[in-house]
Amino acid sequence: MKKINRRRFLGTVVQVAASLPLAKAGVAQPAVPQSQAAASSAIIDAHTHFYDPSRAGGVPWPPREDKLLYRTVLPRNYRTVPVPRPVTSTVVLEASPLLEDNQWVLDLAAREPFIVGFVGNLPVGTKSFGENLKRFAQNPVFRGIRMHYRNAQATPENTLLFGDLKNLADHDLSLDLMGGIEVLPFAARVAKEVPALRIIIDHLAGAAIDGKKPRENWVVQMQLIANKPGIFCKVSGLVEGTGRTDGSAPKDVEFYRPVLDTMRKLFGPERLIYASNWPVSERYASLDTIQRIIEGYFQSQGPRAREQVFAKTAMSAYRCAQRTK
Repeated sequence: MKKINRRRFLGTVVQVAASLPLAKAGVAQPAVPQSQAAASSAIIDAHTHFYDPSRAGGVPWPPREDKLLYRTVLPRNYRTVPVPRPVTSTVVLEASPLLEDNQWVLDLAAREPFIVGFVGNLPVGTKSFGENLKRFAQNPVFRGIRMHYRNAQATPENTLLFGDLKNLADHDLSLDLMGGIEVLPFAARVAKEVPALRIIIDHLAGAAIDGKKPRENWVVQMQLIANKPGIFCKVSGLVEGTGRTDGSAPKDVEFYRPVLDTMRKLFGPERLIYASNWPVSERYASLDTIQRIIEGYFQSQGPRAREQVFAKTAMSAYRCAQRTK
């Protein structure tokens, strides 16, 4: 595998320019030349999952019983999905707990410049974390780790935990936090203990979305982290928040406006990130629907806000840049 120069990679930053016109609905997204992506408005989908159950040894997630997700899911599959505007690159998140599955995605990324960032899954608060982090951090595509709140909750006073998170910050990497509303006070604590660490809240911390004003306790907890400049939030989990697992999540932007208004007022476009959670999101709505909802909302806020949410904030939070072959 060809070694990637970290300094050169991180210095190749996407120049976000004028917005692309909406493509004809129902057209699969084509591969976009790097020169065109640099000269046009970029779209970074900052939360996708890629895996291959047919490989030797299979995969621990998703389970074989999951008829929707248990299939080969690779960048080429993502790019055949119809969307209004072509996605220029993605940040992949690892759901597997197996250490070597981190390497599997990095090997995939070596063949796929479409992947500009990878958020790995390493056991935090363990004696092996430092060695594992050192190994994977050498690859410039490796941009941080994800952690589910339930894992931190099991060992809240783990003396290694915050040391490991400081180690993460020292490598200029980020932390994705998964979980429900309970993840928000934990995020506030991490921000206090490790102020240099960039923290990304995934899937709106499990917000319930019903077309009405967000739940008061969720808003209160979001307000507590909104004054932490190092905390970012993904605008993912919108369709999941409806709970409609039959794929019938509403397509109307207005249904999601109350929660989107709240997030925009609390964090601003500079700390909000476009992310689909594909292919998990397919259980609730199509990728086309997700992009149209978020595009429709932020386009109404002006081109600067749209560009920020669809690319610039992801680049800032993950320190990722466009790649070339």
